[in-house]
Amino acid sequence: MRARLTAAIALLALAVPAAERSVAPYTSVQAVLETFRDQLPAALQNPAKWTAWSRQQDRTIRARLEQGDLDSMVNLLLFGTSFTARPRIRIEDLAQASQSGLLRGRVDDLVQGLRAPGSNERLSFLRTLLVRKNVDPDKTGAFILQNLERVLKENVTFAQQVQSGNRAQVFHDRGVSLDTTILPNFGIEETLRDMKNHGNLRENTVRRIAVIGPGLDFTDWDSGYDYYPQQTIQPFALYDSLLRLALAKSGSLDITVFDISPRVIDHLQRAQDRARKGDAYVLQLPRGAGRRWTPGAVAYWSMFGDRAGGPVAPIPLPAVLTGTETRAVQIRPEVVLACHPADLNIVLQRLDLAPAERFDLVIATNMFVYYDALEQSLALENVRAMLKPNGFLLSNDKLASETAGSTMVWYTDQPKAGDSVNWYRKQ
Repeated sequence: MRARLTAAIALLALAVPAAERSVAPYTSVQAVLETFRDQLPAALQNPAKWTAWSRQQDRTIRARLEQGDLDSMVNLLLFGTSFTARPRIRIEDLAQASQSGLLRGRVDDLVQGLRAPGSNERLSFLRTLLVRKNVDPDKTGAFILQNLERVLKENVTFAQQVQSGNRAQVFHDRGVSLDTTILPNFGIEETLRDMKNHGNLRENTVRRIAVIGPGLDFTDWDSGYDYYPQQTIQPFALYDSLLRLALAKSGSLDITVFDISPRVIDHLQRAQDRARKGDAYVLQLPRGAGRRWTPGAVAYWSMFGDRAGGPVAPIPLPAVLTGTETRAVQIRPEVVLACHPADLNIVLQRLDLAPAERFDLVIATNMFVYYDALEQSLALENVRAMLKPNGFLLSNDKLASETAGSTMVWYTDQPKAGDSVNWYRKQ
């Protein structure tokens, strides 16, 4: 058994995409640029400047990652339990927390943690970030509160845009955050089931998949957990779902994970290094009592990982997380090695894939909202170039492209707490 596992791992380790990353050629995006002719920056009025503009725009997009890291710092301030024993603060209780001194106390605890982060990987990362931004150590608390105020103002603006029906690009001026949660993966599984039932996907036909921007769980954006090591969920969740729905065979899946964050790429590369030594990847799956999940979401959470791995004992919960349920699963090494990280900006770049190497499915959840209409259209062209004929892009964002269908999935009993996952087919 051990010999067969070692052989399988060796084969999967060789399955890294050999295609080169390149800027999309001007001819492939010319029609998109023509559509946006009246809105194009001056630099794009001349086709000869396309490549230079693309490279500059790539640097601009990647620079937004740092702003997203500061958003994560705010989530850590309000919800984190790894640096303080004080109660967490819900957004709706923020005014009361400020009056009672709870907010000030959490700020002081976070500042103290940043001064001496010890083995806390999140605090160590934030400390490095603040040094890079030249934040005066004596003014760290003020800097944290300034970012809290900024995020609160942004949230008001975002809510107004959503209410006006402008969800499609609601975050296009926001920092690109890596925070993630398990729930969008439930939405993807329900969508895959729906597509199978409608005959759009057949059993054992999905082999090559791409995941765009899977996220890294710095402070879980649904509930702000930080008591466990950072983790990524979506690549392993997708593998798990495809096997559960019999859309793919174990050992035949190849998943390319695209991201612009060096942290995500490095995290997956280190996970693969450990997997080559036979180590599993452990995922912690807490479920808070504050939000009532739908029966379907609870059932998904309960079975998550049973095809890609198996249950293990979870990390004990901090005392402040009273009422939280938790479980943990370990993902098999061969599953980890089937998920290959690749640095790629989908707005401007693509892999030059031979027809046989193109993707059956591309998954992008909570990703396109960070880009404006031009950037979304450019990204769609790059996705199409990497899809097989009749391949699908699945996204919970509404894009300027005809859909082949959509699946509505509810996560909790709260209003609008769900996703409409759209199916975009390459004709």
